Amino acid sequence: MSRFGKRTRTSSEKEVLWLYQREIGELPPRTFKSTAGASENLVLQLDLYKKLEKHRGCVNTISFNAVGDILVSGSDDRLVKLWDWEAGRVKLSFHSGHTDNVFQAKIMPFTDDRIIVTCAADGQVRHATILEHGKVETVMLGKHQGRAHKLSVEPGSPHIFYTCGEDGLVQHFDLRTGIATELFTCKSFHDKSRYSTVHLNTIAIDPRNPNFFAVGGSDEYARLYDIRKYKWDGSTDFGQPADSFCPPHLIGDSETGITGLSFSYQSELLVSYNNEQIYLFTGDMGLGPSPIAASSSSGDGKAAGTESDPVSISSPPSQDSDKRSVPQVYRGHRNRDTVKGVGFFGPHSEYVASGSDCGRIFIWRKKGGQLLRAMEADKNIVNCIEPHPHATFLASSGIENDVKIWIPKASERTSLPVNLEQVKRQRRRLLYRLSYPQELMFQILSLQGQRSRPDSVEEDSEPSRELLDLVMSFNSNRDGSSDDDDGTGDDSNNPGTGDCTVN
Repeated sequence: MSRFGKRTRTSSEKEVLWLYQREIGELPPRTFKSTAGASENLVLQLDLYKKLEKHRGCVNTISFNAVGDILVSGSDDRLVKLWDWEAGRVKLSFHSGHTDNVFQAKIMPFTDDRIIVTCAADGQVRHATILEHGKVETVMLGKHQGRAHKLSVEPGSPHIFYTCGEDGLVQHFDLRTGIATELFTCKSFHDKSRYSTVHLNTIAIDPRNPNFFAVGGSDEYARLYDIRKYKWDGSTDFGQPADSFCPPHLIGDSETGITGLSFSYQSELLVSYNNEQIYLFTGDMGLGPSPIAASSSSGDGKAAGTESDPVSISSPPSQDSDKRSVPQVYRGHRNRDTVKGVGFFGPHSEYVASGSDCGRIFIWRKKGGQLLRAMEADKNIVNCIEPHPHATFLASSGIENDVKIWIPKASERTSLPVNLEQVKRQRRRLLYRLSYPQELMFQILSLQGQRSRPDSVEEDSEPSRELLDLVMSFNSNRDGSSDDDDGTGDDSNNPGTGDCTVN
């Protein structure tokens, strides 16, 4: 060591050292891959590589296969496409069989990329089999009463997956039997009546322990379940979660809900709230299976602080309860207009990524929550962010009709936009497709709630304009005719209207 002390290596110097150690055999290839793949320089050099432009409607779902050479996408045009994303070409396109917008499409692992499961706005859960010569057979496995937003595949299983929907129902599917098992209907902790259903938007399985899965929807709680507690003869009530999670200042907030969930490889739970922020929970932050009882024992359970000060909380008496109960928060994006996913990025979940209403892709450092990137992606809204399974690549999609691929190819490290704190909340074309009076009333109540929030003072006239747009849209939809087809056909027979709904 010199008399001036040991100098800290820069990121670039560390990467050169890793490369040298790999070449001389000191760093095993697998270790080099995970170490280099987590490099912050790669994140700062992400740039647009290619646009995949064949859909004729909003792209609501994107997912890589296990190897990472194929990307599957689903859209409002009701088509499912398998892409050779590196070449930018479609390998296969087929009609999903759904009669409304496709919300989720996943390739089942260890099926030679021939089995795809989907769910959609029509509530159907479908199973597609790719036969020889590119022919595809699709069958319906089950159905939700209302839109089915998300499905989650059990890690490493070619047979098992789960779905959730606006009816609050969680279903378990086994492709070996083709049977849909209705596990439970999610109910509010505040009200257990038949009218207290929590409309579910998202479901995720813990990759470290696939016995655990979490759901989130129209209230403030993320609920964790253990499938081992389910009795397959239906002899027990499985509706009680094993644990639940919520930022302390959001407990009792009836104006927020959950749009996205994701588990890290360390079993941390990432939760994205609409009209709020993204939070990271560890296992010791759980509120238990009955959070209302837990919060009532320590007062009303609501935060004493504001959204920007979530550490001022009421918690059960404990020497370190305050430290345990505060989740990491990720700020900067905007999640109001659509159901947005959220996910981890990096070989060991080193980063957090999300889309935003402002059309950007936001990437934070997981530890500490520092914002690293705010990449301009779409003119409208980015809903889906999908990391590549093995490389520092991303795929994104949203309101536009394409899929974008991002790789670290920029010649220089990119800094945050100088105007990031002044992102304008632009008034956009109406994204709602309203067909029933109940949907109109729900959106009106939502917009009125937004006017009452502290952060809406400076844009008080925007919800008023949107209320008028909602009424006009509802009247227009009632006068128009449905564009649903009979669920069959190909690209030429299904041009797609590009209708973008609030999922």
